[in-house]
Amino acid sequence: MMRPRVMKHVELTVLKSDINAVLEYMGRREIMHFTRTESGAEGEAVVKIRARLDRLLVSAEFLGLHLPPEPEAESVIPGEAEYAHAEKLCEKVEALKDQESAGMQEKRQIEEALNEAQAFSNLNAPFADLDQLSYLTLRLGRLDPRDQPSLKKNLGERAVLIPLDADGRRVLAASSRKGRFALDSELKKFSFEPIAIPEGYTGIPAELLESLERRLKNADINLNEIKLKKETLQTEAAAEFERLAGDFLVGLAVERLKTRLTSTSNIYMLSGWAPQDMIKSAVSDLSALTGGRVAIRAYNPEELSEVRDGTEKVPVSLKHGAFIKGFEGMVFSYGAPLYGTIDPTPVVAIFFTLLFGIMFGDFGQGCVLLLAGILVSKRGPHALSGLNGYSTPLISVGISSMVMGLLTGSVFTNERLLAGPTRAISAALTGHPVDRILVIMPLAEQGGSIRKLFLFFAFTIGMGVVLNSIGLLINISNRFVLKKYEAALFSKTGMAGLVFFWYALFIALRIIFGGSFQRFDLWGLLIPCFCIFFGPLLWRIMARKRPVLEHGALIFFMEGFVEILETLSSYIANTVSFLRVGAFALSHAVLSYIVFRFSEELVRWNSGPIGPLAALVLMLFGNLVIIVLEGMIVAIQVVRLQYYEFFSKFFTETGVLFSPFRFSKKR
Repeated sequence: MMRPRVMKHVELTVLKSDINAVLEYMGRREIMHFTRTESGAEGEAVVKIRARLDRLLVSAEFLGLHLPPEPEAESVIPGEAEYAHAEKLCEKVEALKDQESAGMQEKRQIEEALNEAQAFSNLNAPFADLDQLSYLTLRLGRLDPRDQPSLKKNLGERAVLIPLDADGRRVLAASSRKGRFALDSELKKFSFEPIAIPEGYTGIPAELLESLERRLKNADINLNEIKLKKETLQTEAAAEFERLAGDFLVGLAVERLKTRLTSTSNIYMLSGWAPQDMIKSAVSDLSALTGGRVAIRAYNPEELSEVRDGTEKVPVSLKHGAFIKGFEGMVFSYGAPLYGTIDPTPVVAIFFTLLFGIMFGDFGQGCVLLLAGILVSKRGPHALSGLNGYSTPLISVGISSMVMGLLTGSVFTNERLLAGPTRAISAALTGHPVDRILVIMPLAEQGGSIRKLFLFFAFTIGMGVVLNSIGLLINISNRFVLKKYEAALFSKTGMAGLVFFWYALFIALRIIFGGSFQRFDLWGLLIPCFCIFFGPLLWRIMARKRPVLEHGALIFFMEGFVEILETLSSYIANTVSFLRVGAFALSHAVLSYIVFRFSEELVRWNSGPIGPLAALVLMLFGNLVIIVLEGMIVAIQVVRLQYYEFFSKFFTETGVLFSPFRFSKKR
């Protein structure tokens, strides 16, 4: 299908009592691209759903659950039962969370008390007696070990610091009575935290330490029990959390859309675009869903004044098979085609596959790309689901590379594995056995020559001619569809440019095959150039527009000369640019040849275990570099050829991608 799906502008009138069911149907069928919606303030329903969804997310995070970012297929708009169930689940989780928080706080307090008690137990005399010494000032407290060297330096001989515990955070600072003010001043600078000592304290009884240790052990047991409850709840409630999150996501999407729709006290007005092939079934389904309480009207795009005057673009929806659909992302990354114009995706899919295979021909490396495409497909591991969009291109270029590898006789850079089968097949078909069907490298030992290499480069230029010509034909067709006749007839990418391009190629081919440039060839080139140069003038005369020279004679002639120069340079550059296909195919063959030959030399250098082992390592590393590095470079070059040599012919204006209201965004 070379053109986008036919679209209709649809207007629906729905009762408020039916709006939720209608929007839920729309979100599941992904049928309507809404327009003329104004962003409204979030209503009470949106706030209510968002609050409940946020609470679910917080509870799930506490349990270590990862809720889906999008609704599942079976998700529905939540009702009172779902609200009540979510409330019950959240309360259960929050109660467990409070228990864990209280348990952890209790454990921290017990640990702190135990550490302080152990610190006091290191004192060899009753603290009250020490504190009453006539000539000594004592300060007991906490101090960061990193600050203690600086404090000691500042205090000098005026005071001493005595660590009381293993980590050195609790210290005893001692100075003379005269130096107590200096001591307190320095301690304050370093954020010293005094520890209060009970009155009459004479030491730490062993019973107190044992009691604190028992309490700490009980606190750990309590936290372990809470952890088990948490794990049990995680297992039991995981499915419920996912289901409820999906339901509330559906409800949130519906309520958000409702705030942007035109409505009265009793009805909602829905307006947007839908594919023509989906409207008939949608009308039947909505009538049954609402009991006939819905009014639906559909219009052709040209019936809308906004479309006629260009203020609104009709969204574009493409319908492809699995192979072509895999390359839609490449087209849409450049831009969506205008509605009604030719869809370039089939051409992109075919030429991307062919060009990549030509530049990356190796049967074994192609198998790796094919397997990578299968792994990232929907049937592959769930961990790779984010790469599903690359599955079809990888499978396609993998098969293309395998075919090119069969023609060139290369398997993981090895040039001899396929020689036997190739000789047998070629002998049976032609009577002339050959080691490889296609030879790129001009080496005598491979049966290659400079002439064959030039023929291969000529083939790649021929592919460029075909792709450029298709781009020009697409542009001409699109210009006529859009009723832009001047561009279709007289532009460098219109009929005049196409005639000039083809006739220049005709002259070049005739000269290559022994002909010569003739006098009539000059007219064959000048006439299309004349049309390109004077195209704007001719069109304004034909359309009876005044003035004939819209911007004056000087501007007209300057633009004409620039257009001719740009036509000549662009056609030469766009064609010669395809030499890079041959160049990268040759570089791939050379790199493969180097890896293979070096591996052979390593085996010859040492016939023992070292040589073959070194050769195996070199083969693995060489193929890895080729697949990752060169494969990426080749992909970039193919994309570049598509964008600059093909798309530039007709992608002068982009359209709007069909983006229907839907619950799941996984595309």
